[in-house]
Amino acid sequence: MVRAMSQTFDVGTVRSRFPALARVENGHPAAYLDGPGGTQVPTSVIEAMSGLLGRGVSNLGGGYGASDEAVRVTAEARQAMARMLGAGPEEIFFGQNMTSLTFAMSRAIADTWSEGDAIVLTSLDHDANFTPWVMAAKRGSVEVRVADFDTGTGLLDPQSVIELIDDDVRLVAVCLAANSLGTVVDIAPIAEAAHAAGALIYVDAVHAGPHLAIDVNALGCDFLVASAYKFFGPHTGVMFGRTEHLAGLDAFKVRPAPSDPPGKWETGTQSFESLAGVTAAVEYLESIGIEAITDHESELGQSFLDGIGDMGHVRLHGVPAMDGRRVATFAIAVEGMHPDQVSRHMIEAGIYVWSGHYYAVNAMTRLGVLDEGGLVRIGFCHYNTTEEVDRVLEVLAALG
Repeated sequence: MVRAMSQTFDVGTVRSRFPALARVENGHPAAYLDGPGGTQVPTSVIEAMSGLLGRGVSNLGGGYGASDEAVRVTAEARQAMARMLGAGPEEIFFGQNMTSLTFAMSRAIADTWSEGDAIVLTSLDHDANFTPWVMAAKRGSVEVRVADFDTGTGLLDPQSVIELIDDDVRLVAVCLAANSLGTVVDIAPIAEAAHAAGALIYVDAVHAGPHLAIDVNALGCDFLVASAYKFFGPHTGVMFGRTEHLAGLDAFKVRPAPSDPPGKWETGTQSFESLAGVTAAVEYLESIGIEAITDHESELGQSFLDGIGDMGHVRLHGVPAMDGRRVATFAIAVEGMHPDQVSRHMIEAGIYVWSGHYYAVNAMTRLGVLDEGGLVRIGFCHYNTTEEVDRVLEVLAALG
């Protein structure tokens, strides 16, 4: 059942950089397959955060050493995220999390809408890229159109979004990768259609962050939001916005706060230790290489898919191959068992997985499983191993 890994990727060395992976659960080495809900952090991130706190840091604008440290840390975090996303550092700002950033930006963008306008959302998205826009639209009597995904394949055809776009549409919000089914969405044609109609496009890249190379210019998006704790960093949200939008939109801020982007979008004092961790997380990813990460995860994912292919009692929702249309995040059901029962069996074996809807409420509704407890989510990332894949398969096989 074990597949050979790429010779250029040493997962043992990778794992040695993550102290949390030494945890033991119920007498078993803990297998963190809960990455879609949050990844563990390498030692370099821990040291960057604790080191800043140990040296001392003050707020911005003091003009003395500890305050200058905050200025430096903030600038370095912007530069790091700009490298990761293919953006300019002046187009990057931070907040508590993706959800908070999206609620704030939705209010600002909605101020430019009028009655009779429309927005386009999708049923594949995490609720944080759905409900904020629905609430904003409701306040302005703006029409909400929802593009559906194929419940058989788990794919979101760009054309299903494009056909909802016309001259009334002011914004299209869509995910780059689905946190539920692992589906990867082809953003570029959607962005092209949105811009042709005069609409903005807002991309949720939270789940894509640890798995895929991201280039905002290749995607063609106006805004893109991510979460550092999903790509081996601290609990901090990150947003990219085109300079002209960040400058032109009105931010909800206090009067003494900066009037120019990106600072005008950062509500209150940021967590400077977290920003130090963001820089360290990006540097960690750069040290590994996203291509090597993607290749390793693809092999893990294919091993899992091959293993469940012979299990008639296990049903996969989503693309059944690691063919570029998905990442190694899998939503499954086990015949005759509630998802919570399955996850408990996993946890008893020291395997961390999630069960439920994981905030993908619309997707679970469309799949017809929301009222049945959702699905079991198993997410592999680059610090996982073939042995951990085998452990999952062994538990699933025993449930048949």
